[in-house]
Amino acid sequence: MKTQVAIIGGGPSGLLLSQLLHTRGIDSVVLERKTKDYVLGRIRAGVLEQGLVRLLEEAGCATRLHAEGIAHDGTLISYGEEMFRVNFTEHTGKPVMVYGQTEVTRDLYEAREKAGGKIEFNAEDVVIHDGDTDAPYVTYVVEGQKRRLACDFIAGCDGFHGVSRQAIPLEVRREYEKVYPFGWLGILSKTPPVNHELIYANSPRGFALCSMRNENLSRYYIQCSLSDKPEDWTDEAFWQELKRRIPAEQAAKLVTGPSIEKSIAPLRSFVTEPMRWGRLFLCGDAAHIVPPTGAKGLNTAASDVNYLYNGLCDFYENNSTDGIDAYSQKALARVWKTERFSWWFSSLMHTYPDQSAFDLKMQTAEIEFLRTNKAAQQAMAENYVGLPY
Repeated sequence: MKTQVAIIGGGPSGLLLSQLLHTRGIDSVVLERKTKDYVLGRIRAGVLEQGLVRLLEEAGCATRLHAEGIAHDGTLISYGEEMFRVNFTEHTGKPVMVYGQTEVTRDLYEAREKAGGKIEFNAEDVVIHDGDTDAPYVTYVVEGQKRRLACDFIAGCDGFHGVSRQAIPLEVRREYEKVYPFGWLGILSKTPPVNHELIYANSPRGFALCSMRNENLSRYYIQCSLSDKPEDWTDEAFWQELKRRIPAEQAAKLVTGPSIEKSIAPLRSFVTEPMRWGRLFLCGDAAHIVPPTGAKGLNTAASDVNYLYNGLCDFYENNSTDGIDAYSQKALARVWKTERFSWWFSSLMHTYPDQSAFDLKMQTAEIEFLRTNKAAQQAMAENYVGLPY
């Protein structure tokens, strides 16, 4: 089998790239290690920057987003019993959209299937060959049969644990990493959200986040120990702890109920450089990870897709390599700014095991500065709604 662009990974970034290329007549094949149901079963964040919304519009996949998504003009930040709002539209003229990543993925699958796009599920033992040459190819196994996919380019959209980054020789790539000393315990519940906007809570007991997927589906998180397991926490224990970490006025309004999903996510910041090796390009979590504070994971993957998509269009439509040659540099310039924001916001809102009394005072002073300073709020708003591509 032969295609123009082989895309490894059938998550939202791989599907978005495939659908965007389709709109310009560029052929692709997506290889996904799991089943479609498995991919759609993964619970992820649901805050979309305007740049990603525009890409979904260009891909023809934004109808349901605009019908069901919730525009958020700001967010709430609490510390102890104090709470204030950062107004995004006042500072940037733009909101963010709350729309679950699972729904984005579902819309993209529907579009690729409607267009007759080629997606190979249960693709195991994926190996990238000759990625640094002009004739790369990918081998993989489906139902015990070995297959070969020849292509012009390979897009590695297969996440942190995928094969794409590992295909780049160690002597070529350099990796940067910070592992945080805590995780996020998250639950999904069929309950109305406690507030119509997100609440990021700094508490002496640890961070908490009150989020939502829609008017009747809420997503809540609390900072927890890395040694904790989801089964260590009953629903009742989770709700009690969440109430302790948000202002009493909000806790009194919280509607609780049985969880329909419960999981713990570790936090890390990670970047690999470069994001290109010959005809192999890394996108999203294959190249970088951010802590979930501020919901930048999917959005940063979308900015990678934007740069790669435009570079490939320039190659096929204008016979120019300028776009693909600049891909890694452009993508990384934005990635590092996003990493900085996620690191800063995480440092602002969480408790750390090695914090001194002085450190805690500095953290509170930083939050109060953000509360009272319009320039600080504008800087946060610009980062939250998404830096320009």
